[in-house]
Amino acid sequence: MKIATYNVNGVNGRLPVLLRWLEETAPDVVCLQELKAPQEKFPEAAIKDAGYDAIWHGQKSWNGVAILSRSLQVEEVRRALPGDPEDTHSRYIEAVINGDFLLGCLYLPNGNPAPGLKFDYKLNWFKRLTAHSKELLSKDLPVILTGDYNVIPTEKDVYKPERWVDDALFRPETRAAFQELLAQGWTDAIRKLYPEEKIYTFWDYFRNAYGRDAGLRIDHFLLSPHFNKRLKAAGVDRHVRGWEKSSDHAPVWIEVTGK
Repeated sequence: MKIATYNVNGVNGRLPVLLRWLEETAPDVVCLQELKAPQEKFPEAAIKDAGYDAIWHGQKSWNGVAILSRSLQVEEVRRALPGDPEDTHSRYIEAVINGDFLLGCLYLPNGNPAPGLKFDYKLNWFKRLTAHSKELLSKDLPVILTGDYNVIPTEKDVYKPERWVDDALFRPETRAAFQELLAQGWTDAIRKLYPEEKIYTFWDYFRNAYGRDAGLRIDHFLLSPHFNKRLKAAGVDRHVRGWEKSSDHAPVWIEVTGK
């Protein structure tokens, strides 16, 4: 089974890119972030014509997450991260896939400028995610938490790390929160298979970042221990970033075996 995550940076504006990528790679399940579309404006018909069913949690102008499935059963479990009923951002959706595993699709806050209120929101959201992920692990279920974490975990995950020391994606508090999450027992799928390689998932639109390969790794797959022997492959479709009118992120994917 091939599972992918992709921050599309506007699902309607970049729909041709999304559909081209789906046709080219045919993942079984896809998590999308940054839909930037209200619930009623999600392009359900075009997605269905491409062979995918979808559940989604939209929001006007900002945020938004979705799970697409090609011939697999998707049973929605929740569409908000627990812990703050007043948080109206569309940043999390969770579903059981084919009765096999639980899949959480997330868009963690950017947090810039830091320090500040946005950074505080990021860290608080992170605390809620950490609490929820701990609860998921306690249920002894196969779980995948994937999406745009807006976290650069280590210096090898960023081009010229010295330029990012004050950025919310790379501040010590952010990296510490990510390590705390991993310490619960989650596996960073990319780093399990490629522990030392330079791998990026995001390249800014400015200063020819993609052309210079001045990127970041901020889109992650975290796997529960149930996938220790089921993870078979992982990668980044970095060429998609070079397509015309593409997102500033590239799709990331893993392949896992069945139960």
